[in-house]
Amino acid sequence: MASKILDNRTLKRLQPATSLWKQYDPAAAPRAFKAENPSQARRWQKTTRRALAKHLGLEAGDETDLAPRKVEEIDKGDYTRQKIILRTGPHAQMPVYILLPKGADGPLPTVVAFHGHGYGVKDIVGLWEDGGERDEPDGYHKDFGVALCRAGFAVAAPEISGFGERQTDFSYLERGQGAPSTCTHMAMLAFHLGSSVVGIRVRDGLRLVDYLETRPEFDTSRLGAMGISGGGMHTFFSTCMDERIRACVISGYYSTFQHSILAMSHCPCNFVPGLAEFGEMYDLVGLIAPRPLQVEAGTHDPIFPVAAVRSSLTKARRVYDVFSARQLVEADIFSGRHQISGARAYDFLREAIV
Repeated sequence: MASKILDNRTLKRLQPATSLWKQYDPAAAPRAFKAENPSQARRWQKTTRRALAKHLGLEAGDETDLAPRKVEEIDKGDYTRQKIILRTGPHAQMPVYILLPKGADGPLPTVVAFHGHGYGVKDIVGLWEDGGERDEPDGYHKDFGVALCRAGFAVAAPEISGFGERQTDFSYLERGQGAPSTCTHMAMLAFHLGSSVVGIRVRDGLRLVDYLETRPEFDTSRLGAMGISGGGMHTFFSTCMDERIRACVISGYYSTFQHSILAMSHCPCNFVPGLAEFGEMYDLVGLIAPRPLQVEAGTHDPIFPVAAVRSSLTKARRVYDVFSARQLVEADIFSGRHQISGARAYDFLREAIV
């Protein structure tokens, strides 16, 4: 007897995602932003930032000696580029490129620049994969670290964990076994240990700001952050957690978890187990408010759909309304794909922190 073909409605009920989506209710999340006045919002920020820190694995202070070591300094004509190695944890080291405009009186307004997926930090500081110099912007990053420096900022651009010189060595695997991406391996290992890549990267960012506070060239009372894609994620969560960041530009990331990160193929480095407790992206924006926030989004970005970006921005402005600061949420929605725009970002940061 031939088996009966099930109708589409029945087939949908068989999908595990169907039952999981039934549980997805950001409005009912215990730590969603529901404040109605600044006093309530400040209390929410205090308790929610502490809870998110615990979720990310940041609740314990890290007093590891940063032990900065300069390994390179290059004269680029109108700016200098240094390469520093920092210890960000007992077993972790991080390369950082420092870009300093020439002829500027310090200490300078400062921006931490977070690259996205690709071959690493070199792609935002004017270097090719092999370390060769380039003088014209390339790729979706558009050398925005250099652009920030030429806009008058001191720039710190870290090698984000999982990229460039911070990739995992899988040479122990036999040929043909198939090595995972570093992000995938790191995420699975972090989940197994009860943490996340997001937490690892935010901790690195916190320690980088600790380092910048020790150098006279950097005015960390005028500190901004900017990042694209995975660097946009880094910027978002770092600004949520580090109140020393006075303003931020989030490019190619801010939308909703529901319609982007959870709706299609995204790198495992984007996920934090149990993050649903905090609602949606626009709820977490409450941890950034009322600091100036700009969102860059391409109208043809396939992985961060522009309709979700617009909707989430509307809700972010409602959060800022509680602080009477709606005007401090800006958007550069440009005609293009997944890439840096920069049309407004550098002026925005200058106005916000200078």
